[in-house]
Amino acid sequence: MDWTLEVIVLPVTDIDRARDFYRDKLGFHVDIDAEVMAGARVVQLTPPGSGCSIALTDGLPSPTGSPQPGTYHGLQLCVADIDAAHAELVGRGVEVSAPQRYTPDDGATFMYFTDPDGNGWAVQEYRRRKTEPLHAFLADQAAGNGAKAGDTVG
Repeated sequence: MDWTLEVIVLPVTDIDRARDFYRDKLGFHVDIDAEVMAGARVVQLTPPGSGCSIALTDGLPSPTGSPQPGTYHGLQLCVADIDAAHAELVGRGVEVSAPQRYTPDDGATFMYFTDPDGNGWAVQEYRRRKTEPLHAFLADQAAGNGAKAGDTVG
């Protein structure tokens, strides 16, 4: 059985402000913005090229409890060119840290930002994604081509 992580519910105080931030400042695609049951609204957004979305909810009951807005930290996006991503975010008005290169290794450069509620995000550079897009790696893996047990996705 496959277990895919496709949606992360992100706690926010103002669903419209959060939708506007993720759509307009980060360039996420709005997949759903609807009242899914009486008094319950869901806005689902997906980063360009991602197989995982975030969901902003209002009035939706959670049987396992609901985290408080601003308490999520460590959410992570990956890009092939962190300098280009940094320039894009700055150009869109996002307050983002300068890229921090911890080592010259691929995967060791990060930058950080928070959403309007204080939920914390990291952006990690994987330069190999320029020539090895994640979707292609996963398709090859699913088809049994090229990937072996123990191979890393990152």
